[in-house]
Amino acid sequence: MGLFYEVLSAINNPNQQASIDQLSSLSGSVQQLTNQYGIDNNTMQTVLSSLGGILGPALRQRAGGQSLEGMLGQLAGSSLAGSGGNFNPASLASLIPPQLQEQIIQTVAQKTGLSAGMLQGLIPALLPIVMNFLNMGRSTSGVQGSNPLLNAFLDSDRDGDTDLGDVMKFANRFLNAQYYPA
Repeated sequence: MGLFYEVLSAINNPNQQASIDQLSSLSGSVQQLTNQYGIDNNTMQTVLSSLGGILGPALRQRAGGQSLEGMLGQLAGSSLAGSGGNFNPASLASLIPPQLQEQIIQTVAQKTGLSAGMLQGLIPALLPIVMNFLNMGRSTSGVQGSNPLLNAFLDSDRDGDTDLGDVMKFANRFLNAQYYPA
């Protein structure tokens, strides 16, 4: 729940780029992929959880070199992933090398039972959505190192509370309550 708390904090902070519309767009993109690939919501939650479990440590390793936040901003800026933007796959490969993408596919296949062939299309479509999601916490002033959402995802305190599947589940609950109050 800690990562979703950071999402809500970013939405409520005028100094961060997050908005309910962005969250809704990203959530809708995930739902569109869920429908496109014919998988159920629980399986997509497992896919996202597995993806985050591999991606977090991999990005933590990358953080030692070039500014991860800057790379994320460039990647997210190259597309409105999942919303018809013209995302450049080379930008993704610079942040998440093909070997890591293949490792992600194999791990997710083992955890979900989905075929590696299906995941070869799904994972590259999900990665830009996740990158845009993490970029939501970016400062509106452009100050580097001030993205608490990215920092929470990278889980600097290593409490393990970075489950992307849970975040999307909570996001859907939040968005549905926003638009369809009980």
